[in-house]
Amino acid sequence: MFLRKFAVAFGFLLCAALAPLAQADTPTPDQVVQGIADDLGKAVEGHQAELKNDHDKLIKLIDGLLLPHFDVDYASILVLGQNAKSATPEQRARFAKAFYNSIAHRYAEGLLNYTRGRVHVLPSKGELSDKRTIVRTQVVLDDGKTLNVDYAFRKTQDGQWKAYDVIIEGISYITNYRNQVGAEIQKSSLDALITRLETQGDKVLDAMDKAQKGG
Repeated sequence: MFLRKFAVAFGFLLCAALAPLAQADTPTPDQVVQGIADDLGKAVEGHQAELKNDHDKLIKLIDGLLLPHFDVDYASILVLGQNAKSATPEQRARFAKAFYNSIAHRYAEGLLNYTRGRVHVLPSKGELSDKRTIVRTQVVLDDGKTLNVDYAFRKTQDGQWKAYDVIIEGISYITNYRNQVGAEIQKSSLDALITRLETQGDKVLDAMDKAQKGG
């Protein structure tokens, strides 16, 4: 159930670059996400079938949209947890790239499930600080039920706000995968996990999820 919900939320996050960034030199996270909500449907409207049948094109679209607004390196360090301390810079860089690619492939079609009006950005509660904040949203699912989805943002050294975590009904994407990745590293090694992610991609995530559920 978590992974189905995460696919919905991650599909939303994949559209981050759709926000009308020209509104401000450095838009706040709320402004970025509101722009996403406004323009989300326009990104894929009329192109769903084409993108669904051309996975490579869909992945290229995701890369172009997501990477400018998602802090891949920081998120991957959080996913590695304690293992990041003993990892070399090369290992951290390889893991970040391989893990992101695996996630993008696994949840790519979540991008195609959105129509305008399905995402509602909730009013800010004043949590914006000079370094971190949470943007809260509600996503309307196919059955009409709503899903609470929070997006954690941090300000990078160049002054840009970037998302690094998705929290669905209180469950963090970072925490969920940190547990799975930690178990995999303990069974083999970080290098072995990186190689598997590089060569098998989203299949590794599927296997980790099944292992976490006990088969």
